[in-house]
Amino acid sequence: MMFLYGRAWKGTLLYRRLEATRLIERFEMHPGSSARHVIGVMSGKGGVGKSSVTALTAVALARRGYRVGVLDADVTGPSMPRMFGVTGADVPPVGREGRPADEILPAVTRRLGIKVVSINLLLDDESAPVIWRGPLLMGMIRRFWIASNWGDLDYIVIDLPPGTSDIPLSVMQSVPLDGLIVVTSPQRVAAMVVAKAVNMARMLERPVIGLVENMSYVQCPDCGRKMEVFGPSTGEAQAAELGVSYIGDMPIDPRLSELADAGRVEDYDHPMLDALAEAVERATVQAQ
Repeated sequence: MMFLYGRAWKGTLLYRRLEATRLIERFEMHPGSSARHVIGVMSGKGGVGKSSVTALTAVALARRGYRVGVLDADVTGPSMPRMFGVTGADVPPVGREGRPADEILPAVTRRLGIKVVSINLLLDDESAPVIWRGPLLMGMIRRFWIASNWGDLDYIVIDLPPGTSDIPLSVMQSVPLDGLIVVTSPQRVAAMVVAKAVNMARMLERPVIGLVENMSYVQCPDCGRKMEVFGPSTGEAQAAELGVSYIGDMPIDPRLSELADAGRVEDYDHPMLDALAEAVERATVQAQ
């Protein structure tokens, strides 16, 4: 597998075309907001549990005492409100106390105080589809960033849509990311496309914090034996081949599914949460 870095990559026609379309605008945060660090979570394809990793990263950081926000940038497939148990009713009304009517206020989770911004919190019906073309999606991402009044945060964790399309491109170009967590799974097709996600980050000069392999195994509740449902784990080998850190692997855990469906993802516990928090802390210390 061939990877292009530095001068070799910058000399390619693809790089020059990408530079020609690079957004001039760098999104500025709402004047009432500040965030010390911004972390993105992405995957090469859907169905690998990227949103679960996003939510658990936010939970892990909040448990360490950080002030955390989650930006649900997966506009056409938002899941953060359901996982955290917040709805539009939890969002303070806009336009009050002299605040501008176009200001977006986050919902705040009850247990850890994680702030959540998502299009599903702005819809009257959470099942209403968002059928937008690229320019409208980009405009929504821009509005999320410049109009959301987060207050003061230590971390914003962004749940990016899967793949390497418009929204990940826009976020990487216009938002000051400190790093990206890339999520994969043991299936061969996921292993194939994860390289695209890592290479996209490198092309746009965004640091990759590390790789997480989700759905690595199921653990027998009786004997503790790990059963690799989707085949042998390939995450560590993928990370080594791509030259990125390996954060660790997550099991297929019915408990996580139950808690996420019930809006109680903050109640989930697993050693991987510490690994996620430590990887983010290391990366953001280096970024300072």
